[in-house]
Amino acid sequence: MAAAPPLRRTDSARGEFSPLKHFVIAKKKISDVFEQLLGYVKETSEFVEETCENKALEKIASQDQKLEIQSYADKLAIIKEVLARRHMKVAFFGRTSNGKSTVINAMLRDRVLPSGIGHTTNCFLSVEGTDEDKAYLKTEGSEEEKSIKTVNQLAHALHMDESLDAGCLVRVFWPKTKCALLRDDLVLVDSPGTDVTSQLDSWIDKFCLDADVFVLVANSESTLMNTEKHFFHKVNERLSKPNIFILNNRWDASANEPEYMEDVRKQHTDRCVNFLVEELKVVDREQAPNHIFFISAKEVLNSRMQRAQGMPETGGALAEGFQERLREFQSFERRFEECISQSAVKTKFEQHTIRAKQITKNVKTIMDAINIEAAEKRVAALEDREYQIDRLEFVRNQLNLLIDDIKKKIKAISEDVEAKVSDAMGEEICRLHVIVDEFHSDFHPSPHVLKIYKSELLGHVEEGMGKNLAFRCSNAVNASVQSTQQYMMESMLPLLPSVVQSQINMLVPSRKFDLSYDLNCTTVCSDFQENIEFQFSLGWTALVHRFLGSVNAERALKLVDQNFKASRPALPPASTPSSGPPSIAAPPNHETALMTQEDLMVAMATNVASLTSRTSMGVVVVGGVVCKTVGWKLIALSASLYSLLYLYERLTWTTKAKERALKRQFVDFATEKLQLIVTFTSANCSHQVQQEMATTFARLCQQVDQTQKELEAEIRRLTAKIEQLETVQSRSKSLRHKATELEKELEMFTNQYLQPQQ
Repeated sequence: MAAAPPLRRTDSARGEFSPLKHFVIAKKKISDVFEQLLGYVKETSEFVEETCENKALEKIASQDQKLEIQSYADKLAIIKEVLARRHMKVAFFGRTSNGKSTVINAMLRDRVLPSGIGHTTNCFLSVEGTDEDKAYLKTEGSEEEKSIKTVNQLAHALHMDESLDAGCLVRVFWPKTKCALLRDDLVLVDSPGTDVTSQLDSWIDKFCLDADVFVLVANSESTLMNTEKHFFHKVNERLSKPNIFILNNRWDASANEPEYMEDVRKQHTDRCVNFLVEELKVVDREQAPNHIFFISAKEVLNSRMQRAQGMPETGGALAEGFQERLREFQSFERRFEECISQSAVKTKFEQHTIRAKQITKNVKTIMDAINIEAAEKRVAALEDREYQIDRLEFVRNQLNLLIDDIKKKIKAISEDVEAKVSDAMGEEICRLHVIVDEFHSDFHPSPHVLKIYKSELLGHVEEGMGKNLAFRCSNAVNASVQSTQQYMMESMLPLLPSVVQSQINMLVPSRKFDLSYDLNCTTVCSDFQENIEFQFSLGWTALVHRFLGSVNAERALKLVDQNFKASRPALPPASTPSSGPPSIAAPPNHETALMTQEDLMVAMATNVASLTSRTSMGVVVVGGVVCKTVGWKLIALSASLYSLLYLYERLTWTTKAKERALKRQFVDFATEKLQLIVTFTSANCSHQVQQEMATTFARLCQQVDQTQKELEAEIRRLTAKIEQLETVQSRSKSLRHKATELEKELEMFTNQYLQPQQ
């Protein structure tokens, strides 16, 4: 037998350093990592779900990514539960009565399982630790905890339960306080003899696939049997290079024949090495001797129980060479603990670690994808916001420039309209007599008929002047208005949204603009009072009007005739057909200054004296000359002519003459009154144009204001989106860094626990 490498003396059962702690520490470490990983994946799942459901982020995270991470969380939760139940498992096999239960008891340093004469294991027994203070067992298919206080009770319970057969499992829970070996997540499985059943395949499937180490307990008093070899060939077919130890039990019998001990040991060793190396091919030839041990489990159990009771280990009847066999058993325990610890860590945690690495890598890839997508969206949003800000600034600046420009244009066209209307109205006032002459209606001097006549005359004048003004001005004004409106629309068009641009004609419909002149002649000429009474052209009143003017004549007549009606308007006397047009020397205008009462009296006296003196002297001179020449006939002729003139004027003062007189009086009166409203009317027309232009511009400005509001709202939306994208980027980076840290921890675990130690 090749010499085994030196071992450091330890005693795991006494709580000293044990290789089994390697598994316990590794289990705690990987459990902590999976706890962190599960929390990380849940955090990532919540983040992806929030991002996916945020419609403003435009599907930065997809539903597939969300479902994928949720599936990882579910898988990790399951793996975490599995890891919590993971333990090291060693299965003991061999023929009936080879001492499998005794070996387990020796390792546990107590009689936990029934063993010895009269006791055979009739089913699979697993021994595992419990934190409770009492021992109990559970049978297969039942969660009932059956209390057991002694080994005899356990043996009795096993033999009395007729439902147990060789393929059943009874789980024995032994207090960890009574057995230190069970404190390290180690489960020991005892089995019926391999020679009692032919259902080896079902045994392997049910109890062996998760075993970390197999211990073949052989009888050193005989050689390996085919039933034992056949079973392990089956195991080797199902598992890839299982860890197998061979214990040649009852080696104390060799003490009776010391001269053959070495030969027998070598013979057993060679057979076991060939079985492991040549037949099973689970180890190489150099390592095979380290898996073969010669022990006496009964001696070790008795020795350890005596020691536990405070008695010497070597007390009692022990065969010669006990210390060497004890050291061999301890060597087995040490090799077994090292092997099962390394094997269990690898078999129990390696695949889960690989799976955790893959999950971490996939989640990190998703975080990278989300981060890249968020970064691209953020850059696009920043560019879009910059464009919107520039457009908003352009709209504001352009609008300010257009407001000034449009105001100037509106002012210019308003002033132009005012000038045009003023000129046109002045011309129409000058030809007012034409409009009046075109008026024809029934005329009679009676007050009722005169009232109707004047009312219709006023309506005719207003309508006629309105039509004439419209003919002169409306087309030009309408063309100017439409031209300005078109200029406004073309100037404002770039500032409007594309949707509004296509509907701008609906926004500002093209229609003809008509000025409303609203002369309101009825009100303006409401105080017109005609004077159609007969007045002789050479009468006293006519002469006073001729010499003093209309205004001063009226005042002079008042002084003379206190009964003169003050309510009559200052109108010239009606002229007869023969008297010609009214006096032009003193028209009723503002050029003739109103005289004071003293000036009026002086003027009257002077004119009358002048007239009287001139007439008297003329009459005297002419009368003298005529009388000498003609005599009284001249006087009679003059009187006759004067009378004929009066009679002619009186006879020709008909209704038509009265109508013509009324029209002439109305033309003079209306001309003066209408001159007063030229400025007002032209200003009113200018205001109408200005209001029309302002209304159109206000509509366009309203749309531009709406554009500005939409741009501001879009900028706010983009700003909020950018902030959200920055948050997504920050969180995805943070989660990615966490994934990197978890990968480091998993890699550290792999290097520390899963890779072969040099």
